Amino acid sequence: MENNILFAFILTLLAGLATGIGSAIAFFAKSTNKKFLLFSLGLSAGVMVYVSFVELFSQANSRLSEIMGETRGQVVAVAALFTGILVAAIIDKLGPEVDNPHEPKTVESLRKKRPKSKLMRTGLITALAITIHNFPEGMATFAATIGNPELGIAIAVAIAIHNIPEGIAVSVPIYYATGNRKKAFVWSFLSGMSEPLGALIGFLVLMPFLNDILMSCVLAGVGGIMIFISFDELLPAAREFGEHHISIYGLISGMAIMAVSLIMI
Repeated sequence: MENNILFAFILTLLAGLATGIGSAIAFFAKSTNKKFLLFSLGLSAGVMVYVSFVELFSQANSRLSEIMGETRGQVVAVAALFTGILVAAIIDKLGPEVDNPHEPKTVESLRKKRPKSKLMRTGLITALAITIHNFPEGMATFAATIGNPELGIAIAVAIAIHNIPEGIAVSVPIYYATGNRKKAFVWSFLSGMSEPLGALIGFLVLMPFLNDILMSCVLAGVGGIMIFISFDELLPAAREFGEHHISIYGLISGMAIMAVSLIMI
């Protein structure tokens, strides 16, 4: 268990650090490869959706049915799944009023000439919004890894992929407002660090009470959180760029890759 806890923290930290990759891309890329971005986000969503339904919810439902009886166990598992969706939706709703922080922004759109004060405000509010949204992602990665380290790796990679455009969304406005790459990178980095912070809070709150029933409910809830994140991110991206089929190809590819990986594991 101790090894799983340490591994879970490391994975969550690495997923959060992906915002820094977004910052680096933003500073050096002259344009955004929209098709690659959409496919990557679809891939990330496909991995998370498949894992949520086929592994996390399935495992939770099976274990709860075994402990509590079939009907009662299924009811609790379904309730935990939708509780996770509700928690993610509430966090999304209570975040600062800003464009959807999961919706990808192109380097070009963020570089449009605007007053420096407005650019700085955009960057800081986006950083705050992403920080708030990253809390449940950190908890999700941590909890899933505690239950199954192999699944934790897949979830961490999927979350890291969609953290990259979030890093771009934070760093570019701040850089063009201040002309300071270091300051822009630091703000982007800090927004990503809310993921391991979310994992730490989850650890402190849940671990003293953790048993088979609670762990199963947490896994189902994590599935719900990831389902909301996937569709909250994927659909706006497709609408924004008018290339919905590319996102769908990525979604299906992510599901297929995850299916093959789990069979091989």
